[in-house]
Amino acid sequence: MSNALTWGDAGPWSLPPRNGPMHDRGMDDAHRFRDEPDQDRPDAPADEARGGRRVEPMRLTPLLPRRQNPWLLVDVDGSPAAHGALVWSLREAARREATVVAVWVVDDEDEALPGLPRPGRRTDAVALERLEAQVLRAIAETGVTGRVRTAVLERPVFEALTSATRGADLVVVSGRGKTLLRPAVPRQPTRRLAHGA
Repeated sequence: MSNALTWGDAGPWSLPPRNGPMHDRGMDDAHRFRDEPDQDRPDAPADEARGGRRVEPMRLTPLLPRRQNPWLLVDVDGSPAAHGALVWSLREAARREATVVAVWVVDDEDEALPGLPRPGRRTDAVALERLEAQVLRAIAETGVTGRVRTAVLERPVFEALTSATRGADLVVVSGRGKTLLRPAVPRQPTRRLAHGA
């Protein structure tokens, strides 16, 4: 007679072998959960699992869209002051994850750019070359790359954009609707009261 222990003699705490003769592959959920409370069964109704109390679904507030990164509009005219403004804007854009739009403003076509013999269709091309040269100089000075765009604007467009900084309302109208751009109202400085006042 063999002294080897069979699974039936191994004691109440031993598990049956996975593929042994005592393993019942047809065991269903009803057998597996027959000794557990009704509320613990996976097929128990939701109200029964929570002690008969009905739980209302949670209403989540819709997520607001992420605020768009700021834009910095810089008027570049070749002067030292404009170069300083461009350098500051690049550093500020790197700090605030913003985009710098460096613009060269072109006046009426009858006014030639300095160094250009006569006005014509090359005016925008020459202005863009000078603008990009100023931008490359500022990038070399700051080391900030990938945050600048260049554009040549006509004077009326530039005046419309900058008028909002001087208190005027600017309405942008497109096929998608109308948007009012209004300068932000400056906040009043907060007054600190003395301790115990």
